[in-house]
Amino acid sequence: MNEHRNDHRNDLRIRHAGLPDIDAVLDFWREAAEGTSISDDHDGVARLISRDPEALLLAERDGRLVGTVIAGFDGWRCSAYRLAVHPDARRQGIAAALMAAAEQRFTALGGRRVDAMVLEANERAHHAWAAVGYHREDHWRRWVKPLTE
Repeated sequence: MNEHRNDHRNDLRIRHAGLPDIDAVLDFWREAAEGTSISDDHDGVARLISRDPEALLLAERDGRLVGTVIAGFDGWRCSAYRLAVHPDARRQGIAAALMAAAEQRFTALGGRRVDAMVLEANERAHHAWAAVGYHREDHWRRWVKPLTE
């Protein structure tokens, strides 16, 4: 089994998303990600890519999008969002490979700690994050205010 998993990792390609990838990413998130965000539209993803062309990482296998993560760094904090793996490609090391690439990016930029946004009800995600070394901090709560309706 491990040999099979290693073979899958070897043919995995991780790259930065570009503007031509936006529609495919949005379609992918609708199928593979839990929940939606106020920024889940063409303009929102275009702003992300235009502002930080290396933030949105895509995992591809045989030319097919199988995973994503947004590795955002504002100069102060490293933030991981939208870690998603296609349901048919889970448990093959894709999330771990994406997070390793994100962490390399953060380290190169001088980041010191990664914060991840994980839906409370998404138990599968909790296990995936724990498997790559993350832990929950219960003493923090997220406060939000939408700027648009």
